[in-house]
Amino acid sequence: MRKSSALYAVLVALLSALFFTATYVLNRAMAVDGGYWAWTAALRYFLTLPLLALVVPFNGGFTPVWRALRAHPLTWLLWSAIGFTLFCICLTWAAASGPSWLIAGSFQLTIVAGMLLAPLIYRDARARLPKRALGLGFVSVAGVLLLQFGHFDGALDAQAWAALASVCVAAVLYPLGNRRILLHLERSGEDLNATQRVFGMTLASQPFWLLVAVYAAWQSGPPAASQVLLAGGVALFAGTIATILFFHATGLVRNDPTALGAVEAMQAAEILFATALGVAFLHEPLPSGRAAIGAGLVIAGIAGLSLVVAAKAAGDRRETQALRTDRGA
Repeated sequence: MRKSSALYAVLVALLSALFFTATYVLNRAMAVDGGYWAWTAALRYFLTLPLLALVVPFNGGFTPVWRALRAHPLTWLLWSAIGFTLFCICLTWAAASGPSWLIAGSFQLTIVAGMLLAPLIYRDARARLPKRALGLGFVSVAGVLLLQFGHFDGALDAQAWAALASVCVAAVLYPLGNRRILLHLERSGEDLNATQRVFGMTLASQPFWLLVAVYAAWQSGPPAASQVLLAGGVALFAGTIATILFFHATGLVRNDPTALGAVEAMQAAEILFATALGVAFLHEPLPSGRAAIGAGLVIAGIAGLSLVVAAKAAGDRRETQALRTDRGA
């Protein structure tokens, strides 16, 4: 692959990381503004659906998605509820616990979770745990713990522990739901591209979001206009633009291990972007002391892990798809 193409893919991935950061910053903004967490979660997916519907006609069309949903409705409902609804509820609820960079850094555990889930999901070569990747993954885990203990001055209270547990659960549920849908598509022989699959899961999760919205209305009344606007920003920036950019970047370099690793490593920039945007727009404190060291460990772990995992995935369509499912928020 030409160096210019690889560099272009890395820059696209860096831009996608910037848009993905909207999840953490805007969720935090809604929490600080008093927006009820259940509305924040439900509105994001209510508003993502029509945005994706504008894109799907140019990315394979609706017909294959309808066919797949009609053929196996329970499978789509189950894994969409886990990978989208429960994941987003856990991540959104935790947004009130601390600054954007704390949630952004902690959610990077999803990379480690996706790797550890492999033996439980697959029955082929993908079930093996690469030792180097596992070691680098635990560097990120150590970084997350330092982030948390550094921010809370070494004393996490019950609410802080609950928020950390909530982020950890979200980090497991997201790759679990997405990888199970991918595995289902492999077994059923249904050929959906990434955009069609995300649209299908977003559509299948709508009944659960209606229940969440009813609960939100019962608890807090209707959402404020500002919350709807900010949730629309998450849907547009993270749910649509960032996802499309990231899929485009990985597609460009899927057969080049080094370039694919560099593209994957750009997700570490989310911590930096979340810090910069949180400080600039929400007046959040900068990570310092142990928290700053923790952020550095998370970034180093992600960068190293991305190189190892991407080298294994390059050239394998199934591996690259699975790697993509661990992105997002």
